Amino acid sequence: MRNTQISFSRVDSAKFFKTLNKRVNNYFKENNISRNGNWKLHLKTVVMFSLFLTPYFLFLTLDFPWWAQLLLTIVMGVGMAGVGMNVMHDANHGAYSSKKWINKIMGGSMYILAGNVYNWQVQHNVLHHTYTNIHGHDEDLEAGRILRFSVHSKWNRFHRFQHYYSVFFYGLLTINWVLTSDFFQTKRYLAQKLAYGKLPKPATQWSVLIITKLIYAAIWILIPILFFNIAWWKILIGFFIMHYVAGLILSIVFQLAHVVKEAEVMLPDPSGTMKNTWAIHQLFTTVNFSTKNKIMNWFTGGLNHQVEHHIFPNISHIHYSKISEIVKQTAREFNLPYNEYKTTRKAIIAHFKHLKEMGLKPAIPA
Repeated sequence: MRNTQISFSRVDSAKFFKTLNKRVNNYFKENNISRNGNWKLHLKTVVMFSLFLTPYFLFLTLDFPWWAQLLLTIVMGVGMAGVGMNVMHDANHGAYSSKKWINKIMGGSMYILAGNVYNWQVQHNVLHHTYTNIHGHDEDLEAGRILRFSVHSKWNRFHRFQHYYSVFFYGLLTINWVLTSDFFQTKRYLAQKLAYGKLPKPATQWSVLIITKLIYAAIWILIPILFFNIAWWKILIGFFIMHYVAGLILSIVFQLAHVVKEAEVMLPDPSGTMKNTWAIHQLFTTVNFSTKNKIMNWFTGGLNHQVEHHIFPNISHIHYSKISEIVKQTAREFNLPYNEYKTTRKAIIAHFKHLKEMGLKPAIPA
């Protein structure tokens, strides 16, 4: 992360965001509906938690053949990703409910996904949503030296093969939450005094982090081994498969919105100022995909509507399909981009094509 302070241009002579915001506000006012979640989101919450937790209890209490156990762990991974995209994500943006305590409880589902609320809110709400696709500031684009997502990142010879090996590392996303990244992030964010809201006391944050990790390990590993007499190697294999499936889904959904050719990765000018206003910046750095696909809309928690989500992160995803036409029309009126892939297949092809291009050795400047 660079120390440069980033600021966005305040010049929007055409008043794009003012016009868009007014139109979206009018949509909710005219239809007399809340920006938050409703019964559709509440029903989906039950479904996603059921997909995530029911196989766990079945695994513990019934004796299944190996192929059925494998299937159960895969379903848990799908449910785990579903809880993250649909419940945890909306809640930690304050969009699940109009009541803060409900958002806090539902946002706390991050702990049973192996993550940490403070770390996630800083990385996602603060760094990613504020500095979307700004090299050196948006940590969601950081992959160490293993993957090269933009021309601004250092190239290594092994990047030539990243469009092949990237999938392996994508699946390790939530495993990294369990083992390392939460600890490194807590240390870094506290030192930088970063927070989404009030900065927690270091002792409180470290205590919450350690205690929730111990509880997590007890629920998913120790209890099944010690109290249900299940072979330790079965538990560890199932645990890994669950996390790998969830990590793969979460990683790819994110990459399709921000790591494709159409999503620009930008740098500020020497003074730290971006050329566009914050709202217009989101249009240049974000891409939608498969927005007409009802299954993708439902399962991904509207994360295939990333343009709408980035401009209006405090609106629940259940409204994105409706307001997307307003956003698209307004962007076109102001001659601004509205990037989208019609299908998930095209978005996936575009992502791996981009990875392949970023893996090529950069041309030596003349």
